[in-house]
Amino acid sequence: MAKKKLSKIFVLDTNVILHDATSIHQFEENDIVIPITVIEEIDHFKRGNQVINLNAREFARTLDSMTGSALFNGGVSLGRGKGKVSIAISKGLNEEIKEIFKEDNPDHRILSTALELNGKFKNKKPVILVTKDVNLRMKAKAIGLQSEDYTTDKIGDIEELYSGKEVVEHFDDEILQKLFSPPFEYELTKTFKKHKIEIIANKYFILRNTNRSVLVHTDVNRDVIKKVDKLPIYGILPRNAEQTFAVDALINTEIPLISLTGKAGTGKTLLALAAALNVRKNYRQIYIARPVVPLSNKDIGYLPGDVDSKLAPYMTPLWDNLKVIQDQYPETDKNHQNISQMVKDQKLVIEPLSYIRGRSLQRIFFIIDEAQNLTPHEIKTIITRAGEGSKIVFTGDIYQIDHPYLDSQSNGLTYLIEHFKGQKLYAHINLVKGERSELAELASNLL
Repeated sequence: MAKKKLSKIFVLDTNVILHDATSIHQFEENDIVIPITVIEEIDHFKRGNQVINLNAREFARTLDSMTGSALFNGGVSLGRGKGKVSIAISKGLNEEIKEIFKEDNPDHRILSTALELNGKFKNKKPVILVTKDVNLRMKAKAIGLQSEDYTTDKIGDIEELYSGKEVVEHFDDEILQKLFSPPFEYELTKTFKKHKIEIIANKYFILRNTNRSVLVHTDVNRDVIKKVDKLPIYGILPRNAEQTFAVDALINTEIPLISLTGKAGTGKTLLALAAALNVRKNYRQIYIARPVVPLSNKDIGYLPGDVDSKLAPYMTPLWDNLKVIQDQYPETDKNHQNISQMVKDQKLVIEPLSYIRGRSLQRIFFIIDEAQNLTPHEIKTIITRAGEGSKIVFTGDIYQIDHPYLDSQSNGLTYLIEHFKGQKLYAHINLVKGERSELAELASNLL
């Protein structure tokens, strides 16, 4: 007879709930304890339109639906095969916590609750504090408590993350020759079966041999590989194979969801913006947005000026990219003037992501810059609001995280790439080579 699996008690920190409002349902047969301090903190986040505010409200509604006193006395079942959720009321700081940490704050009260539970269930059930705050995890371990990150939406080995492209050496010269002649395509299954290459929707390849090379794109709907040409978009010419692939995906009307990753200077935002301008007639508006993550984790309220003045520094890089594209043409040129007119008529809008939320996303070319600072839930919220005829482009560097509770494995952009790989409506390209300048590329690699 199989030995029954020992269930655990997970104590959740506030940031776990603000990160994922459904987190209490992600712990299988184990019990969940919410310290009363977390409920107090959640209350402070209920007002506002950021995703964390939406999560706070959703979680509050979830707890409110669990009627009766059981939530404070033994817990409420989360369903068949699941554990129970309960709220723990603590009477101030544990003496051991007082002695070690001195200050009475929400983190230490949550730590105190976990320590009390650990003493109560010692040798019966493991008690584990779950928090996305690395400092709180260290404090927990310092006093002998088990603690871990919330890993439900984390991917595995980041080095194995889908790049969207592949180089195939020693490719059949006969096939490569045919790709240079009309209709510039070749049977996909027949081609890649011989070379034992996994067939993935909208993947890009550099096929080459000693004689020639060709850039191609998989079209699984028609079971062909199609030659990809280097095309200029609104005055911007791709400078390498990855940029050429990115442009091909960005202007392809059959691919409504794109992600572009890469370090600073690889051209992610510039190409996305130039592509949007190039195909603007297909869309009602172009939106370019980015999440506001204050430096040093300070609230933007400490900055001088009104709201627009506070937010302006975060939007400057987007305006700079637009200026680079506009400057490809003389001021008297129609293409130069069109950009100014689009901004004036609000056909092209650059704003913080929080300003964009709630707007209609019908026939919108929507670019979300710095998407590595979004949570998986925020990414999902944006995509699920996409209306008919819209295209959504996420750009970012998964190794350059500014959000205090995200990393390269748990941010929304990485989550998107991992889960959408191979979908017919999605394409991804990781840009590798920096194209700003030789100096910028050297600094990016060395510093």
